[in-house]
Amino acid sequence: MVASSISSSSFKRFKNLSVKVDFYNYWIRDAVNQNDAHKALFLFRDMKQNALQPNNWTFPFLSKACAFLSNLHLSQIIHAHIIKSPFCSNLFVQTAMVNTYLKCHQLDMAYNLFVEMPNRDVASWNVMLLGFVQLGFSDRAFDIFQEMRSAGIMPDSVTIMGICEGISSMENLRLAKVIHSFGIQVGLDTDVSVANTWISLYTKCGDLHMAVSVFDGIEVGLRSTVSWNSMIAGYAYAEKLIDALNCYKLMLLDGFWPDISTIVSLLSSCLQPVAAFQGCGQIGVLDVGKSIDAYASSNCLKHNVVVCNALIDMYAKCGSICDAREVFDAMADRTIVSWTTMIAGFALNGLFGEAFDLFYRMIDLGLKPNDITFLAILQACTHGGLLEKGWEFFNMMTRNYKINLGLDHYSCMADLLGRKGMVKEALEFIQGMPLKPDAAIWKALLSASKIHGNTEIGEYAAHKLFEMDPLVSFLYVEMANIYASEGRWSGVEKMRRMMRSSRVRKCPGQSLVEVNGTTYAFTVEERGHSHSEMELVYGVLEGLASQSKEEDSSLSTHSNNNLDFEFLDV
Repeated sequence: MVASSISSSSFKRFKNLSVKVDFYNYWIRDAVNQNDAHKALFLFRDMKQNALQPNNWTFPFLSKACAFLSNLHLSQIIHAHIIKSPFCSNLFVQTAMVNTYLKCHQLDMAYNLFVEMPNRDVASWNVMLLGFVQLGFSDRAFDIFQEMRSAGIMPDSVTIMGICEGISSMENLRLAKVIHSFGIQVGLDTDVSVANTWISLYTKCGDLHMAVSVFDGIEVGLRSTVSWNSMIAGYAYAEKLIDALNCYKLMLLDGFWPDISTIVSLLSSCLQPVAAFQGCGQIGVLDVGKSIDAYASSNCLKHNVVVCNALIDMYAKCGSICDAREVFDAMADRTIVSWTTMIAGFALNGLFGEAFDLFYRMIDLGLKPNDITFLAILQACTHGGLLEKGWEFFNMMTRNYKINLGLDHYSCMADLLGRKGMVKEALEFIQGMPLKPDAAIWKALLSASKIHGNTEIGEYAAHKLFEMDPLVSFLYVEMANIYASEGRWSGVEKMRRMMRSSRVRKCPGQSLVEVNGTTYAFTVEERGHSHSEMELVYGVLEGLASQSKEEDSSLSTHSNNNLDFEFLDV
């Protein structure tokens, strides 16, 4: 079809070769804009077969096509054509080629080409900087930023947003404030896109107050839907459901209509722990989620696969697995994320058989599970105590799908072995891992050692954790419980002394109680301080305590070996 359109009489009428090249450039650009990279490359082949020479506009379009495919071989072929052309030193062409190599994950090739460029403008520097950030090398992005400044190139809004993305991945508040200050100095604080980026940056770095300050500093007339979405997403990330909903209401009052990003952020705010939003019990959270679902349905947003995936996740984590399955079954198009989210939802709600059935159904259908899918199915095995199934899926990852095992996959198997009482085997498994175990793996082994009474391995796991962070009170409490269960009071006293010498204090636990359908969270010695209805709350607690004493009056209380050292303090 391409050849017939090119050889048409209307095309042959043109005698001027440059006009024909312009036609090809138009067709190639159109194919690239329609994400049809292969068509763009076929057009280039026909162009060469018609003895037409590409110009400085042709190569950037072809580079973009190769970048879309992330195909290194095709990229090198196009690069070879560029080197043979008169445009090998063209700034626009070279910048496009640097971007292509970055999209092919070839950092060295991209950087070498970048260094060899005789001239570099701010766009060239931005491409290199963003490439380092997006491929996870934020430290090198900062080096590029410094080199850019040394070369006398003034950063623009793209530079600032790129460097903010790198800082966000590091969650470094100090650097966030530095780049914020720099942005103000160079006059980019009035750019609403930059301000929106700063809102997200401060949220990720744990400073919600600064995120709100930046949002409030945007002129009302300049705020966009993205500005509101950034703030709503910030509240959701900070586990503040009520604030997210209030921000959403203000967004409507300001004349902005929610889009897909708004809906997804609001749904994510419904996934936080109950304690994160006092005054809103779990049933209340589910009601909020259902209201968002209804809005999405009535405003034609539920056809979007990202919204549906978020709804499945929300319903599953709120315990409404039937609603999650209803959304999943109604989806016309499902991605691997949809299947994985539903499998994880079944596992979370203890429906392990359904999780396995859905996993196998996905594989008949010819869909290839990814590392996240396997993590969800391994977690189902872990929570269900299904060791043989766990080994089956664990081995299936590498044997059948050639998926690289991550730390989370190893952690699931170590946890599963520990839960089954195979503490020694769990330790051997951990020691044989090709990856360095993290704190979560050692904590799981420590807990398993406590449950199954293996003091020796418990001490070993605790020692590893002490090396990582000696100021975590959990370690001392767990070891004290292990020693107490064996009547080793000298060990308990040793933990007390270590806590004192390290100046470790155990943070008080938080309790939840429901009164008149509302869930309240409180800590020790909080009476009369936090909630207007706290007297009623404590009335409920005292009633529960009285009932508990009556039920426990017939039980033996002489066993000192089962002392609860959760309240171990110094």
